[in-house]
Amino acid sequence: MPGPGDRFPGWPPRPAGARRRRRGRAVLVFLVVAALGLVALTAGGLWWASEHYTDRVERLPNVFPHHNDRPDKQGDDGALNFLVAGIDSRSDLPTTGKNSKADLWKPGAQRSDTLMLLHLAADRHKAYVVSVPRDTWVPIPGHGDAKINASFSLGGPPLLIDTVEKLTGIRIDHFAVIDWDGFKSLTDSVGGVTLTVPQDTYDTEQHRGWKAGTYTMNGEEALDYVRQRHGLPRSDFDRIARQQNFLRTLMSKMRGDISFTNPGGVIDVLDAFTDAVSVDDQLSNSELRTLAFDLRDLKTRDVTFMTAPIARSDFIKGQSVVIMDRAKSKSLWPAIVQDRLPDWIRQHGDADVLGSTVR
Repeated sequence: MPGPGDRFPGWPPRPAGARRRRRGRAVLVFLVVAALGLVALTAGGLWWASEHYTDRVERLPNVFPHHNDRPDKQGDDGALNFLVAGIDSRSDLPTTGKNSKADLWKPGAQRSDTLMLLHLAADRHKAYVVSVPRDTWVPIPGHGDAKINASFSLGGPPLLIDTVEKLTGIRIDHFAVIDWDGFKSLTDSVGGVTLTVPQDTYDTEQHRGWKAGTYTMNGEEALDYVRQRHGLPRSDFDRIARQQNFLRTLMSKMRGDISFTNPGGVIDVLDAFTDAVSVDDQLSNSELRTLAFDLRDLKTRDVTFMTAPIARSDFIKGQSVVIMDRAKSKSLWPAIVQDRLPDWIRQHGDADVLGSTVR
């Protein structure tokens, strides 16, 4: 088995004395709320843990738009829509979770590097995760057109949520966020994640490479894997496919290896989870406990990962951007909230939309 980041003969060496680019570009871990389902693995046996850990999850105040011009709730009243963001904090200190020591948002200091819309069906038997590429060119309320990740930089969570709601017409019920410190600690808490890299790649930005092979990656190595886009054939689209592959694998490990027979592992994950993740203050302890119980049987096969449909890449105002496919998107968003996504995929889905190819 090759060692992580083994280099090829002839590859350029990492610049001597060069400081590695700050690794604030994070990726969302698992389905955030599904991690809390671990406390329900023993039904009542670990219920005490849900009482303990829901109190420890950091709450963020005032994350929703400060106006009344928001989409109405659609679909089944029991369904939930989460907006989940991985933040490029550009801070040496944690910015999310109960161990946060720096502000989550300062104007111009952070961008949402990973953005996923999570829809939980009313019966909690299905979940849909739609990744929105960070370079998607969209209208940002009050600021004109820009990349969607700029909305967080310009106005923090309220503007990010406002932008996504106006783009999709979907009312966001809850918001969750994690930064790179949280990503690494959650990965390490499960003992690393085993992933296969199907072909040799070299990342000219991070100055590291991967030989084709299977790796058990710790948090630091997994972060390098999921944030690479330079050196991949489809750049950010392949990066999204890697992120989704990582989430599937992490979910399987959390459901398989960490269970009733390993209560210490459950505690390790929950400790890492509460240290890493922040949620909106409208997500009450009782709702978290209910989610934990309702999601106890959610399996990897019950979760559909996909990427928002993209029409093309473009170059606007000196920036490389991606343009969303308006026709497909117009039918996608209602299909999500009305739990008709399987029908939509049968009609419109393809490898790019479903993100099924990992490089």
